[in-house]
Amino acid sequence: MNPQLPVVDWPLAGRTAARLARPGPTTTRAEAAAVVAELADAAVRAEAPVREVTRLADGLPVAPALVVDRARWARAAAASTGSLTGTARVPGGPGPGITGRAAALQAGALLGYLSGAILGQFDPFTHQPGTSTGTLLLVAPNVVAVERALRVDPHDFRLWVCLHEVTHRVQFTAVPWLSGYMAETVGTLTAPEQGGLPLGRVLEVVRSGERPDGVVGLVRSLQTPGQRRALDRLLALGTLLEGHADHVMDSVGPAVVPSVRGIRTAFDRRRTRPTNPVHRVLRALLGVDAKIAQYVRGKAFVDRVVATAGMDGFNAVWTSTDTLPTDAEITEPDRWVRRVLG
Repeated sequence: MNPQLPVVDWPLAGRTAARLARPGPTTTRAEAAAVVAELADAAVRAEAPVREVTRLADGLPVAPALVVDRARWARAAAASTGSLTGTARVPGGPGPGITGRAAALQAGALLGYLSGAILGQFDPFTHQPGTSTGTLLLVAPNVVAVERALRVDPHDFRLWVCLHEVTHRVQFTAVPWLSGYMAETVGTLTAPEQGGLPLGRVLEVVRSGERPDGVVGLVRSLQTPGQRRALDRLLALGTLLEGHADHVMDSVGPAVVPSVRGIRTAFDRRRTRPTNPVHRVLRALLGVDAKIAQYVRGKAFVDRVVATAGMDGFNAVWTSTDTLPTDAEITEPDRWVRRVLG
């Protein structure tokens, strides 16, 4: 491991994030239990229509979703990040030191904030016992908070959220090389021979707000050419995965979610126009607006390819790493169609 890269104490980051996670919306114990049960059921009910639309994962087993609170999501995210980046503290190995602990506290503060914003997440790098396809996490208090803020039908909204997240589960279940490709790409970003990813510096910039172009802009400015190429591949993959999930969510939605049009309109309005000034600042620092653009660009790519070649034609994208779209092809989908489909 690069000696310049702090050995981040990710368990400390997870504990810090769990302590800093804000309380969820007020519910009775019975209401909370009902939400947990409905989200778990919705994740199961979403699987069949998602598989039907995507034409992926037919006959493969489904691992149950985990419905969690904000603190548990934060601890899970810290553990997964440490495992993925290779910067986790190793029992019996060298300790994190002062720099690593400081980075852990900063990472914990960041995850503590994010714990109130994530509705759901599929983690392909951690597996439940007896499974090998990753873990789907649904953050119950955040789902309740958003459905109340949007004033939408809660039952429809919960299923709608699950359609998106279950699509990610289907992607990684049907295309097993995806997780390895993603891990390898992240490994390039943190590899010692590439100069390592200066995580402590990234977290400090997030805290101080010294760069208006967010974390992605900072990271790119500090990277070697090899790291920048890896980051471009990772961003293009993320754009594809999120755009595909949004396409599927909207394709399935009208058949199973009666109020889907109203939900989509209200959700997009909230996603693109935050009213809280603190949230606006954090969005800028974290590059959230770039993330939203990623959803939009990715969905436009999938919409265009499916309209041109059908879902079976689009599914050629999952053949190998060579058939994944480049960033330029995401902007111009017809270029991908000509290259891959002829």
